[in-house]
This record gives sequence, C-alpha cells and structure tokens, in this order.
Amino acid sequence: MAFTAKDVMALREKTGAGVMDCKKALTDADGDMTKAADLLRERGIAKADKKASRIAAEGIVACYVEGNVGVLIELNCESDFVAKNPQFLEIANAVAKVVVKANPANVETLLTCACDNGTVEEYLKSKIAVIGEKIAVRRFVRYETNGFLSSYIHLGGKLGVMLDVAGEATEAAEAVAHDVTLQIAFTKPAYLTKDEVSAETLEKEKEVLKQQAINEGKPEAIAEKMVMGRIKKFYDENCLVEQAFIKDDSKKVADLLKGANLSINKFTFYIMGEGLEKKSEDLSEEVAKQVAAMKK
Repeated sequence: MAFTAKDVMALREKTGAGVMDCKKALTDADGDMTKAADLLRERGIAKADKKASRIAAEGIVACYVEGNVGVLIELNCESDFVAKNPQFLEIANAVAKVVVKANPANVETLLTCACDNGTVEEYLKSKIAVIGEKIAVRRFVRYETNGFLSSYIHLGGKLGVMLDVAGEATEAAEAVAHDVTLQIAFTKPAYLTKDEVSAETLEKEKEVLKQQAINEGKPEAIAEKMVMGRIKKFYDENCLVEQAFIKDDSKKVADLLKGANLSINKFTFYIMGEGLEKKSEDLSEEVAKQVAAMKK
C-alpha cells in the first residue's frame, strides 16, 4: 500500500516520532497507519496513543444539566473569534436543551427536532446568517441518572467532561465528583475499569509490550514475564479507577470514591476539534470575515 508525505506527517503528529522513523515504519508496515504506529511503539520510539489527535477545528465543548439529565455537546465553527463569542455558547446551550427534552439518537435526528421557530437545523441556519460562519453540531452525549451528574469545562470549551455518579449528592460527594472530573480532564483515561478493556485490545497490547522488551535486548522468556508488569502499568494509566489520584498519588481514584461512598456509572470527555483538520486561510481573509461578523 503506497503512502504519501501527508501520511508521514500524520503519523508523526500522532506518535511524536521523527520524520525518518515514521517513514521507515510506514514502509515496513506497507503503508498501514495502525501497524506503523505499533511498530514505532515496539521500537520504543512512540508512546501509546491515548485518544489524542491533532486538534485543528474551532468551536467549543459545552455541558448543560437540567435536573437528572445532562448533555455534553461539541459545536463547531470556522474561527476562534466566533467560538469565543458568548453568543456561540448560547447557541450550544439552546441545542443541548433540545437534546435534553427530545433525546434524539444522533446528530441527524437532532437536526429534525423541534426548536424555537422551526427545527434545530433551521435554528442553526438562522444563526449562520447572523454570524456569517458555518455552525455545525459535531457530536453529543445525553445522560439520565438516578444518582447525580458532575461536569467540568476546561479553557472556555477546549475540553469538556461529564460524569454520571451513583450515590447521594451531598456537598462532600459533589466535591469528590468534581475532583474526578478534573482527573479525567488531566489524564484522559480510555476506560472506567479493567473490565472495559476488550480481550482483543489486551492481546494486542501484550504483543506490542513483548516485542518492545525483545527490542530492548531481553530474552523472549524474560520478555514474557515483563509483559505482566507492563500490563499493570497499562491499566494504571488507562483505567480511571486504577489511576493514582492527581491531588494525592498515595491513593487511587477507586480509594477516593470508596471513601465518599460513591461509584461511577459512566463518563465522557470531548476534546474540541479532536480528529478534525482546520483549513488554512489567508490572514487578511480571516480578519475581513471577523470584521464583517462584527457589523452584522
């Protein structure tokens, strides 16, 4: 499978490895991006990809909670200028309110849901006409809980977390839940518990870790034993309840929750623009667009 210079740069962005290392890995993997990333890890050149990717699109992540129902939503636009406008957050909250009430299955269904003076799609078009930029709902998640919800929005919408907690919403419990949302924002765990890690993912990780040890010069028998210790580290880094608590690394998140008589049902975090590529734009055109938006 052939690959391009763009593929090399995408692999470099994903793994942090050098250009020549990425090129060699893609050559050895016959152009397969996933295999190439694994090869770089086996060679000790790249770390595991923990749900990280180049953030390029503009917009915000917002959270709206109404009673026991909450929505985490990503709303995209074309410029950071618009994303920072308070009106843009109002649009995100207006759409989130529709999600709370209508419980649509996906973005396509959401756009057909009733909103003020028409559908959500018509509402967004009316805002596009005012702002002068494309506005699009990229994704959302809706939680309805028997416990309570906790959320955290970082850097004005660059990252958002929503947490569904089982337990009584006392002041102390809410403080613990807030700490956990900060933990998620900081560490970006891929799983809640060990049980969520699929057998396929675990087997693949073991293969990569074993080859990594062999490439470090360890005999195969020793490499096999080393894998178990490194798998524990994989759990400690990627499973929320197994992680060391960021405010006190002498305890795990599981200990923090147990002390507050809480447990976590589920969580979601969105990184704004994750995986999207922003088009390059001439600076003069960008400024002209912003000025025009201000005049409307």
